[in-house]
Amino acid sequence: MSDTTQKTGAVPTITLNDGRTIPQLGFGVFQVPPEDTAEVTGRAIEIGYRHIDTAEMYGNEKGVGEAVRASGIDRDEFFITSKLNNGFHRPDDARKAFDETLAQLGMEQVDLFLIHWPLPTLYDGDFPATWRVLEEFYREGRARSIGVSNFTPHQLRRLARETEVTPAVNQVEVHPYFTNDEVRAYGAEHQIATEAWSPIAQGKVLDDPTISEIAERVGRSTAQVTLRWHVERGDIVFPKSVTTERMQANFDIFDFELADSDVAAITALDKGEAGRTGPNPETFDYVPS
Repeated sequence: MSDTTQKTGAVPTITLNDGRTIPQLGFGVFQVPPEDTAEVTGRAIEIGYRHIDTAEMYGNEKGVGEAVRASGIDRDEFFITSKLNNGFHRPDDARKAFDETLAQLGMEQVDLFLIHWPLPTLYDGDFPATWRVLEEFYREGRARSIGVSNFTPHQLRRLARETEVTPAVNQVEVHPYFTNDEVRAYGAEHQIATEAWSPIAQGKVLDDPTISEIAERVGRSTAQVTLRWHVERGDIVFPKSVTTERMQANFDIFDFELADSDVAAITALDKGEAGRTGPNPETFDYVPS
């Protein structure tokens, strides 16, 4: 585990490059229907999750805010992330969209706000202009930390050349079949924490013979072993489930460890680009209608 982690209850935290800390395990609400989000997130909070990851494009920020308030737990106990809608990269549009995020959440601040996708083929390819607007939110204190999602090393290098604030995190696809180590290595070199989305490859790794053998040996599920692999490599992970039993199992990954040889064996499952399950950020150009 990274030496920048420390125990806070059951979930370790990682110190970001801006000095703030983030729980290494969170709860993701991607594809959770808006009408179910408050109830589902409320169950996650009851289990112990305090890091919640949502996005404007998920359409369920309101439910996250409702669950946080209904919990009766102080807002400062939570780490709430949201992300900019792909349709609002122009500076004035981004400002309005961020105001709407805060309104939907019913909060004065988010703990982390991300550019969801770089969209290099849209908006004249000027994602640095969008990032400079996030720098405004950061300086105002309305976004306690800011970061990016799905950015490649050369896109991050462009931000470094043209803007002032280094992203605190880069949220990218990472799992045993797509370890994305070039992006992770750039992040490690520049103190940009890696957050792993699709951590179990949408379930594709759960029947893998290598992971199954390790899981049987350590007496855990293949999902728990895979999530533990992410944690031991130092990444932040936020699995999504609407099933209470699975939410609990995903949370219970801090009372066992994997041998270095097991971590290496899982990492060796990498298939490179063939293992990617989501879009390629160099070409992805989806904008919600």
